[in-house]
This record gives sequence, C-alpha cells and structure tokens, in this order.
Amino acid sequence: MNLSGKHYLMLVSIFLSWLFTENIYAQKVYKVKYESQADLKVFIVPYESQADLLVYFVKYESQATRDGLFFPVDYESQADFKLYFVEYESQADLKIYIVNYESQAGWRNSSKQHLLRFKNKH
Repeated sequence: MNLSGKHYLMLVSIFLSWLFTENIYAQKVYKVKYESQADLKVFIVPYESQADLLVYFVKYESQATRDGLFFPVDYESQADFKLYFVEYESQADLKIYIVNYESQAGWRNSSKQHLLRFKNKH
C-alpha cells in the first residue's frame, strides 16, 4: 500500500487525535490513604440527585472513554487522579454517586468538570 504524503498526514492526524482524545477522558483512579496524597477529595452521596458526577467503575482501562467512567488501578503511579474518600459531604471537592450501568455515567453539575481534566504526566 503506497500512501501519498497528503493521505499519510491525514492518517497521522487522525491517529494523534484519537490518541489525544483517549488521554483526555481516561480516568484511571487510585484510592489513597491520606488526604494530603490526594488530587481530589470525594464523597459518595446516597442519592443520584445530590451528585456532581455519576460514576461507573469499568473493568478494563480501554472502557474509560468519557467522564464518569473510572478505571481503578493497583498502583498510585498508574493513576491519572488520586482520590481520597472523605467522611463528610462538606469536606468534598466532588460528590459522586455510583451507578449500575455505564450509560448512566456523566456529569450532573458541569461546573465541576475542570476537576477531572487530564493531567499530562510527561
């Protein structure tokens, strides 16, 4: 298969866009033991209507393709975000509700979206 320069650049552009998009939305999370280690303090609310973000924990990293789809990692160094689960709602940066289905995940309070922006580690 012989690609012209124009087609090659287009394919590279599409690949880089896909790669960049995957990194923006991949939310690999790690639960830390101490508040001082955390990027975000999180509280799990008892009712969906109280949440800033509806969260579904996916089984595979490749499934974490949009906000609210969290993939738990085994090591802190693998995480995009380190989470500390607080005891009281008033201590939280972000209130989440755990949903049963992937399709339910997403923002309820879009003013908090900036909290989960991908952090470039390189």
